[in-house]
Amino acid sequence: MSAYTSTRSGERYRFDSLARLLAAASPERSGDRLAGLAARSAQERVAARWALADVPLAEFLAEPVIPYETDDVTRLIMDGHDAAAFAPVAGLTVGEFREWLLSQAADAGTLAALAPGLTPEMVAAVSKLMGNADLVAVARKVRVVTAFRSTIGLPGRLATRLQPNHPTDDPAGVAAALLDGLLLGSGDAVIGINPATDSPKAVRDLLELLDSVIGRYAIPTQSCVLCHVTTSVDLMERGAPVDLVFQSIAGTQAANASFGVTLGLLDEAHEAARALDRGTVGRNVMYFETGQGSALSADAHHGVDQQTVEARAYAVARRYDPLLVNTVVGFIGPEYLYDGRQILRAALEDHFCGKLLGLPMGLDICYTNHADADDDDVATMLTMLGVAGASFVICTPGGDDIMLNYQSASYHDALYLREVLGLRPAPEFEAWLGSIGLLDERGAIRDVSGTGHPLTAIGRELAA
Repeated sequence: MSAYTSTRSGERYRFDSLARLLAAASPERSGDRLAGLAARSAQERVAARWALADVPLAEFLAEPVIPYETDDVTRLIMDGHDAAAFAPVAGLTVGEFREWLLSQAADAGTLAALAPGLTPEMVAAVSKLMGNADLVAVARKVRVVTAFRSTIGLPGRLATRLQPNHPTDDPAGVAAALLDGLLLGSGDAVIGINPATDSPKAVRDLLELLDSVIGRYAIPTQSCVLCHVTTSVDLMERGAPVDLVFQSIAGTQAANASFGVTLGLLDEAHEAARALDRGTVGRNVMYFETGQGSALSADAHHGVDQQTVEARAYAVARRYDPLLVNTVVGFIGPEYLYDGRQILRAALEDHFCGKLLGLPMGLDICYTNHADADDDDVATMLTMLGVAGASFVICTPGGDDIMLNYQSASYHDALYLREVLGLRPAPEFEAWLGSIGLLDERGAIRDVSGTGHPLTAIGRELAA
């Protein structure tokens, strides 16, 4: 194990491992402070960044932050590394890699080819040397395109997850939120419900409800009920209409075990969903959610800072070529990301790291009600991530999830972002919106309230 040193203002700083160096170089956040991993001072943080800038990228292949022998995520990262893809940057240090990423040489095609050669620790390391604007500028260059019934990630497009949650999974309540979202042009990434219960019957009822709406109105989108992966496998075996398989994942074997997940189980679910062949324009069938702090909350971080552990979760996601990946960036609470400033930084880091690793990254731009954040922080995050080229964002009625009890972006927020940045929905979904009269001559969402639009039948039918 290597030691790293840096001298600043006459004081010498020593970092006994690569993991310790990464943690000390991280921007301030409450989770790392809680874990005892944060830099002890601003001076130590600067010293760590100077030392980190001189670390060769190849060193991350020689010194895993979590031992190969004890962690299957480490084995996945190391065994799956593409040396040929890595070759163009193999001789660079972390600091030189930052400069290269910001240069014109790092264009979309070059970054796409490089992705299999990068490890999560490499991208986490370089992110720690970048300002917020740097993270936006580089992430914006990267395009990751995936498809099922709609195509996600194309240039000039912003997709949305329509999230019609209800505290009791009441069909009428779900229908109201679903109708609200569709009439406001939301739902092209997925119509995804967090169920109030993980029981197979409740999940199947919701799947059949969504499948009936999608089928009857020929909506070019996909549904997902965000249950545990074992429930999805069971329901697929019983013939339920499963489009996407969902699972929360983390960056260590122990943290995934706390979710009741193994790589073998995810392999099984991926194979089963692909076999159903329910997509029309593509076969990306997995949907993953992540979030900084999950490994720490499970006491499964192995002394690694929360942002680096989060990036390791993206290696798990990358294995399955998913349709969608999003970080639920402020959901765990202020113990891990204290305020709007820390949540914004984490959102930009997660999006940057996921995109560099080749993932279709979206975000739940959110905060819990006991965090030092408000709706203006959501607007700031939403705008910056739109500029950064996020593939999709999660939207709830009024920005208030009444089942999960947290604040997020609203359907109207997505309309704002599309309008000010000139973004459009997924092409298949945009064509559908036009075919049912929801787009005006400018391509903007038309106000059809009080007109008896055919979509309003959804609410009446499901309530009945």
